[in-house]
Amino acid sequence: MTPELVEVGRIGRAHGIRGGLYVALSSDRVERLDVDARLFDGRQWLVVDSSRLQPTGKWLVHFQGIDDRTTAESMSGKTLSAQPLDDPDAFWVHDLIGSSVAGTDGQVFGTCVGVLQNPAHDILELDNGFLVPIVFVVSSQGGVITIEPPDGLFDLD
Repeated sequence: MTPELVEVGRIGRAHGIRGGLYVALSSDRVERLDVDARLFDGRQWLVVDSSRLQPTGKWLVHFQGIDDRTTAESMSGKTLSAQPLDDPDAFWVHDLIGSSVAGTDGQVFGTCVGVLQNPAHDILELDNGFLVPIVFVVSSQGGVITIEPPDGLFDLD
């Protein structure tokens, strides 16, 4: 993955004889799989020819130029990356990691070292072991994540 790209998913197993592939998105931005969307597999750019959501939550995708099962099987397990989207209202994992986490009152709680995926809400993992649900994030600018935590979130008792 080149540094200017962000990880958006992973290719799973092949489907059928015409080059279909299952793709698991690690992004909630489903437009990543719109027709003509471009994804990088670590070696080449792939262009989405068609995609549809499956009941399993994965996507069945056909990429331009991958037209047979043998070629599709060789793609299995590859990580997909793409250009970052320009959305000022979104929080991006690559921007959050390494940022200082502080309350609206200026109290510093730690540094974000990871973002854990959770069915309800993603969770910021701080360097001191604390976990902060992303619903408490007010803003993220200039390497500082500002949060408004509820009482007791950082109590150890």
